[in-house]
Amino acid sequence: MQFHLGDILTVTTDKFVAPDGIGGVYRILNHMTGDNLFTHQLPRAATECKPELLRQHPDLAEIVPPAKFENEAHVWRWLAEQTDRYGTHREVQPMPAGDHTRIDPLDELAMNHPDVRVISVEVPGAQP
Repeated sequence: MQFHLGDILTVTTDKFVAPDGIGGVYRILNHMTGDNLFTHQLPRAATECKPELLRQHPDLAEIVPPAKFENEAHVWRWLAEQTDRYGTHREVQPMPAGDHTRIDPLDELAMNHPDVRVISVEVPGAQP
């Protein structure tokens, strides 16, 4: 499946440069993990996916973003420079089976934020 270079670089550089916003990040991480991730699971999934993305596209390891972007225009200028050099889109394959740890989203929320109270609601007739 094809993904914008900005989505890939968001995972490999830890700098948010996804042109479609968080939706692009969800798409690439869900594709790679085969999961349907919740927001609080994205950082863990990105950590899992980063080595695989760099294995698939080793040339992207040389891309080092600025320590700090001056403003939003600086982000888009920098990303345009990268797409000019490395291409706008890349093919990304899912991670090998077993490289992603599936954790129930509510269990993971409770593990990472024990102070957050989670209330389950069962809806009669709803699909699990």
